[in-house]
Amino acid sequence: MKLKLAIVFGIIIWFLTFILTDIFNPIFNNNLPYINILVPIIMIIVTGFFGILYIRNIEENEVVEGILAGIIFIAVDIVLDYIFFILPNAHNSLVANYPLHITSMIIITLLITTFLGYLAQMKIDLK
Repeated sequence: MKLKLAIVFGIIIWFLTFILTDIFNPIFNNNLPYINILVPIIMIIVTGFFGILYIRNIEENEVVEGILAGIIFIAVDIVLDYIFFILPNAHNSLVANYPLHITSMIIITLLITTFLGYLAQMKIDLK
């Protein structure tokens, strides 16, 4: 387990999700006022990208490493949400409906990192 790398990637994932949500939120909220699909889509893209960067350097137990990386990413997200949004009582689209955000973030992150670990252990020959 590369703990420092997982924590750094978790911080980058949280920061990029926050920045991209702030950038694209006005576009999506004006066109789709009752659907907040932006945060999960951004989380899937950013977590998938950094999950691949993390998993590609692992040589054994990729599925376990994927699960552990997902747990680290989730812990970093919760800590940073707590520090920057919950304690100062700042309103943001990431934490507008916090129980839904946490639930979807946990499910999405664990599914992506576990699936990436599963794919990394496969031996694929494409000719």
